[in-house]
Amino acid sequence: MLDFSNSAVKAVFGRISKMVKIKAISIVIAVILVIITSLFLYRNFSNQDHQISSKTLSLIERGIVDPDFEVDIFKEDKVYLANTLLPDNHKIDNPRVIEVNILGEIIWEYQLPEDLKKYTNPGFDAEKLPNGNVLILLPAKGVFEIDQDKNIIWSYLDSKVSHDADRLPDGNTLISFGNGDGKEDSQVKEVDKNGNIIWSWKAKDYFDNDQFGSLYDQGWTHTNAVARLENGNTLISPRNFNLLIEVNPLGKVVKTFGKEFLVKQHDPEILANGNILIANHGEPHQAVEYNYQSEEKIWVFPIPEKKNWPVRDADRLPNGNTLITGSAKIFEVTPKGEVVWQFGLKKPEFDSPKDAPAKGFFKAQRIVQ
Repeated sequence: MLDFSNSAVKAVFGRISKMVKIKAISIVIAVILVIITSLFLYRNFSNQDHQISSKTLSLIERGIVDPDFEVDIFKEDKVYLANTLLPDNHKIDNPRVIEVNILGEIIWEYQLPEDLKKYTNPGFDAEKLPNGNVLILLPAKGVFEIDQDKNIIWSYLDSKVSHDADRLPDGNTLISFGNGDGKEDSQVKEVDKNGNIIWSWKAKDYFDNDQFGSLYDQGWTHTNAVARLENGNTLISPRNFNLLIEVNPLGKVVKTFGKEFLVKQHDPEILANGNILIANHGEPHQAVEYNYQSEEKIWVFPIPEKKNWPVRDADRLPNGNTLITGSAKIFEVTPKGEVVWQFGLKKPEFDSPKDAPAKGFFKAQRIVQ
């Protein structure tokens, strides 16, 4: 019969007992880690029914969670899977440009330097360039090109810049001027890398008349967007005129659009099919696609919730969906109007009518690879 009182045997059983305890503890730790990992993978979602396939997760560059944001709608089989660049001004004392992944995690951010923080209201522009840099327009200050190391490598300063700047294929930059603009000002300028004005356009030459001459709201025209078209013409959005203007390289107005139905329009975009997509401030605010020739309404997505007004950006994505930027939420919607992705502020702090334009989202760019 074994003598379990033997000290050597007791030591063996002690070691076995210790090993069992360690293994049990290891199992518990492993379970906890699995739970934490699961929460990490889905932590941006308020609706825990969202399941993301491992294939989709493998395509997503992971980032840092900002607790002020959430993605509460994500239908992975219907979204255009890419990152989104946007100006973020929801904390007035910390304006920045952020790039978020499809889960809403921050991949990259650029915090505005202290001397530029006050030039963000009402809405500043940011655009990812083909070289990976970011072009930023700060109202009443100027246009800045930021590299991925967050250095300012180019700038053009002018207190009349408003809300839109586009880098052209030849390296020049097309800029809207509508911040407190007057009749003697150019509403559009194209500048080269040295800051020389290559081309400009004045609304005064065509619109200083009884219908438009006496208007004033944050400027005479408050031109808020400009785009160079494939035909070499330039599309201009003088917000206060409630219409769009197309001018040829000589500056001659060759077309006006939308004077019967546009209301404080933002960010017009000529689509590949020749139609035009616009964020319009009718009742309710909406993203609208029109036939650019006949002005027939082709498609519309209304945003009835006033907490998301003003709506100031709408972009058509390669998969046919449309990315729409409201003040509190950014939506991706299908041609049938189904919301398949929604990113936004969990608790928008819009206490006054001026807060939504100042603190809310202004534009967003889905980064097409």
